[in-house]
Amino acid sequence: RAAPSPKMMENTVFMSFTFYSTILILKMYVVAIITGQVRLRKKAFANPEDALRNGGLQYHREDPDVERNLISLFRAHRNDMENIFPFLFLGAIYSLLDPSPAVARIHFFIFCMGRIIHTIAYLLRLKAPTRSVAYSVAQLPCFSMALQILLATTPYW
Repeated sequence: RAAPSPKMMENTVFMSFTFYSTILILKMYVVAIITGQVRLRKKAFANPEDALRNGGLQYHREDPDVERNLISLFRAHRNDMENIFPFLFLGAIYSLLDPSPAVARIHFFIFCMGRIIHTIAYLLRLKAPTRSVAYSVAQLPCFSMALQILLATTPYW
């Protein structure tokens, strides 16, 4: 197990950011794994080589249930990329601004929970406005961090 450097361990905000970022990346992997599991369970493969490996060319087919699930999974994954990647940048820079550890942790926690709820709402097809509320709530800490970064860097413009 690789231990973080002592200097890195001193930045509790960055360590908190690292924790929540890792949770979000793992969540993205879980969505990708679910995609594969849906295809395996329904034996409906997009590629002939996958079908051959899993029972034969007759399974190189489309299945309406699989396609509907994959569309939801694809949208959830694409939405994650559109939101989590900017969070990774903003959170890393924000961590360097020496914010209050408690306030920073709240920022990271709210974003992380918003993204988890957003994905659950996609996958379980929860009633509106669950997904859009989760999305909106998760954006608040990103806007807050972006504003604080801009305020801190304006003198260097």
